Amino acid sequence: MRKYSKLVLMVAVFAILAAACGGAGAAEPQQCTDDPYGCVVVEKDQPIKVGTLLVISGPNASLGLDSQHGVELAADYLDGAFDGTYGEIKGHPVELVFGDDGCSAEGGQAGAQQMASNPDIVGVIGTSCSSAALGVADTILSEKGIALISPSNTGPALTDPAQHQPFYLRTAHNDKLQGAAVAHFAYNELGARTAATIHDGSPYADGLQAVFAETFEQMGGTITDREAIQVGETDFTSVLTAIGASSPDVLYFPIFAAEGGLIAQQAKQVDGLKDTILIGSDGMLSDDFLNAAGSAADGMYLSGPDLSAFSGNMDFYRGDFLTAYKEQFGGEPAAAFHAHSYDAANMLFSAIDKVAIDEGGTLYIPRTALKDALFDTKGMLGITGELNCNATGDCQSTATIGVYQVTNGAIPDTPVYSEKASLEG
Repeated sequence: MRKYSKLVLMVAVFAILAAACGGAGAAEPQQCTDDPYGCVVVEKDQPIKVGTLLVISGPNASLGLDSQHGVELAADYLDGAFDGTYGEIKGHPVELVFGDDGCSAEGGQAGAQQMASNPDIVGVIGTSCSSAALGVADTILSEKGIALISPSNTGPALTDPAQHQPFYLRTAHNDKLQGAAVAHFAYNELGARTAATIHDGSPYADGLQAVFAETFEQMGGTITDREAIQVGETDFTSVLTAIGASSPDVLYFPIFAAEGGLIAQQAKQVDGLKDTILIGSDGMLSDDFLNAAGSAADGMYLSGPDLSAFSGNMDFYRGDFLTAYKEQFGGEPAAAFHAHSYDAANMLFSAIDKVAIDEGGTLYIPRTALKDALFDTKGMLGITGELNCNATGDCQSTATIGVYQVTNGAIPDTPVYSEKASLEG
């Protein structure tokens, strides 16, 4: 009888201790059990972990590091000031977990699997490159109920209803806008009537050149050649010679830094391309491309977001934001999507704050509710403008595309051509 009494007493004591701790022993809120993907549980005094999956190594590293810096500054400014320390959400500090997408499908797969295997990751800012997302990171993370918000994926297929993954969004523009803007520039401003294109097989490059070609032909232009190369190639003589046979007015190659730099150099050596105007896009709108191309980049054109036409808080961007960027990372932004990543991170932080359930200091973040809150983003004023997410994840339905001319080895702040366009028509 005494043994039984002692057993009852011990059970009672453990029950009291479990209730007092309120952590792992406490029952999850109903929202968590109802959510098919469950909740991220952030124990008392523990950090909220947010992942980044961006290209931070290799020949396109400046593209991803620039975006990573934008996320870091968003975490820094959570407390209302750039002081070099990350702020908090509902009393929990934010912690960033950095991953590398390699700017490739293989890198996107490895990086997404790493993020998906960590149950503490609330959401991910990424990828940098469309090839790392389409059918890879967007699918892997959606299957785990993890939101993926890209600051720089511009490939049209990612938000096409036929291919869109349910937990994928982006703050970058859709290349339906950029490809058309480049065609308008080439036809109307440069007076081009013939053009050739080169792509590298990636969703980004192939989608962008396809929109350009379709728009250019609709305007009355002629596409003389559409060539494909492989990532990692170094000799493009045969491709460029074939294109040069018809001496097109414009050669549009919206690829990435390494191959783009070599094409810019080698095109100068092809007789049929002596007078052909070279145009690239935001995959090469970076220091990496300028370094790869050298003097061959001078005079060519690069399209991308018009940073001078952001419709958000320009005073904040040109003032506190860029000052903090330079102080914390040692120089000017090296690519075009730091502001888009800042906005993407703030979208995620705001959604976390909205849906997180606080139970005695422990946070429960339902994954589906978080996704729904992100897609419900309407009228959020970011640096890049007003963010309004549609059903397939395009949050930047209106964007201003700029075309910049490389001058003396640098990309100027102000474009030579700017066009505002909308997915809404």
